[in-house]
Amino acid sequence: MALSLRDQMLKAGLVNEKQAKQVGKEKQKKQRLEQKGHIEKDESQKLAAQQAMAEKAARDQELNRQQQQKVEQKARTAQVKQLIEVSRLPKLTTEDYYNFVDDKKVKRLSVNALMRNKLSSGSLAIVRHGGGYEVIPREAALKIQERDAQRVVLLNTPTEAPDADDPYAAYQVPDDLMW
Repeated sequence: MALSLRDQMLKAGLVNEKQAKQVGKEKQKKQRLEQKGHIEKDESQKLAAQQAMAEKAARDQELNRQQQQKVEQKARTAQVKQLIEVSRLPKLTTEDYYNFVDDKKVKRLSVNALMRNKLSSGSLAIVRHGGGYEVIPREAALKIQERDAQRVVLLNTPTEAPDADDPYAAYQVPDDLMW
């Protein structure tokens, strides 16, 4: 059977019987006084343990929040990719181009006359996808803009019918000039 620490220290000769009894009496006296309420209990270890548990819980909560944020970001990216792939218009190979600005650089996209008019009027939009650009309908572009605004490169505001009293109604201002 294993010996208690007191017995082990006595056997090793580190303390004598008198010292061991004195320590035992002091411990009992301290416990009696604590029970009667004459001295305060030493709760510093208990408080330190509680504080450490609270800090660990806060760290765990922060890590969980960061992981949840990463999962949500991946889900939004997948939704944007799916929206673009489902709603994109087929690419055209024409000599007619639509010029637009992306990151302070002028880019161009092959379009026909109908697509040019719809892009200018705001019915169609241009988004970044897979290192290139795709043309998608306005409704899909608005959904993409809610999830990731940086993916939408060009989304013009819809044009309204001109006023009857407008003196410049006869003069057309081009939205996109041919370069």
